[in-house]
Amino acid sequence: MTSKQRANLMSLASKLSPSVQIGKEALTPEVTKAAQEALDANELIKINVQNNCFEDIRELAAMLGERTRSDVVQTIGRKIVLYKPAADPEKRKIDPNKKK
Repeated sequence: MTSKQRANLMSLASKLSPSVQIGKEALTPEVTKAAQEALDANELIKINVQNNCFEDIRELAAMLGERTRSDVVQTIGRKIVLYKPAADPEKRKIDPNKKK
């Protein structure tokens, strides 16, 4: 992913509200499944890491990206943004090359 694509996705993600929450138990199978389902439905998601989770945010983002086979767009504060294009090119809603 290029820096320009990443910047476009970050601008789109700034308007999103978090669709998944990570709590004190960090990455459970349920959290991974919820993130995968949200990515399948929306392609671009924002995840909120609660204050009671003491794991490193960047490590959580990397593990979650690996488990869901998605790209980590951004980690800022206690938020993670992931992007995974739809498998079917005709069903893709977001083009990282186009700024909206």
